[in-house]
Amino acid sequence: MSAQMTQIREHMEVVGNDGVHVGTVDRLEGDRIKLTRQDDPDGSGQHHHFLSVNAVESVAGDKVRLNCPADRAKRAATGTSTH
Repeated sequence: MSAQMTQIREHMEVVGNDGVHVGTVDRLEGDRIKLTRQDDPDGSGQHHHFLSVNAVESVAGDKVRLNCPADRAKRAATGTSTH
């Protein structure tokens, strides 16, 4: 696990590389970031969704910035596609 992965903590905001909100960290589970149900990307508040730690560009302050735009990260987390 990289040094920046060890900096990811509960309740950090996850944003795309466009600065748009994706979700909130619940915790790390292996090589995935588990997002809180209350702030899940599908908007239902009923599911936990996951993002790969490979999608993390940087961790600074209370934000986890991803290496893709928020809409793409949300699709990846929810398993939906625009096709």
